[in-house]
Amino acid sequence: MNQKVVLAGGTGFIGKYLERKFLELGYEVKIISRQDRHISWNDHARIADALEASGMLINLAGKSVNCRYNSRNKKEILQSRTETTRILGNAILECKNPPSLWINSSTATIYRHAEDRPMTEDHGEIGSGFSVDVAKAWENAFFSFQLPQTRQAALRIAIVLGESGGVIHPIRNLVRFGLGGAQGSGNQMFSWIHIEDLYRIILFLRDKEELSGVFNCSSPHPVTNRELMHQFRKAMNMRIGLPSPQWLLEIGAYVIKTETELVLKSRWVIPERLEREGFTFKFDTLDKALEDILHRSHS
Repeated sequence: MNQKVVLAGGTGFIGKYLERKFLELGYEVKIISRQDRHISWNDHARIADALEASGMLINLAGKSVNCRYNSRNKKEILQSRTETTRILGNAILECKNPPSLWINSSTATIYRHAEDRPMTEDHGEIGSGFSVDVAKAWENAFFSFQLPQTRQAALRIAIVLGESGGVIHPIRNLVRFGLGGAQGSGNQMFSWIHIEDLYRIILFLRDKEELSGVFNCSSPHPVTNRELMHQFRKAMNMRIGLPSPQWLLEIGAYVIKTETELVLKSRWVIPERLEREGFTFKFDTLDKALEDILHRSHS
């Protein structure tokens, strides 16, 4: 087995976790990033050299969507995903011995707002709007490459839960200050995945050499926003949680320079393909995930 993995956009919350786990497995880890100490996105020769004879390329690159969707940010969100994907695809084409597996991030937000039924890879309905347009362009850029020696898997990742990033800290702060009630109607579905299970999915796809294409990366047990906030209050021993109506969320989102879509869109996503292929989740329910993450962060 080839013991080199390349993490593109590997300096964020997910990338740092994967770097640590792959180093523990004995992999050599190469990182492509805008940060100085790593391989630069502008250095195409070094990117191709890093990919040469590597076992796996995992692309996580993309500007955070936790911002206001003004024209400048929209352009950056789109280009930071599609351009980096094209750079990587072109670098693979230059390799004599290319990576055997290219895993590219996508997003569970590609599906429509769904409160009526879950979205699977085979029967999910693609939504509309800016976030969906970005997701479609991202996947199109990825699958536009014909790479006979490199398997391609796009991960439609739900909201990732882990102790050192993502949504855990802001939700925990809301609960701590007594604002841990339902947000908006509270009926919108919250699809999520524990970061350890995301790592385990990557290993699963590495080992199942017949698999390629699109995979929903989300727990098989999504919850409503109301249940999400209840589980947080329960895990943190907070009995009171005031709800946040939509008008209040709109004001708050404006103040902290983000968008209410991140909270109010109903993402009801099921990992049908992974389960059909035999993947089992270590943290399949939210209570297990929160117990692990919240207790770990206190220890």
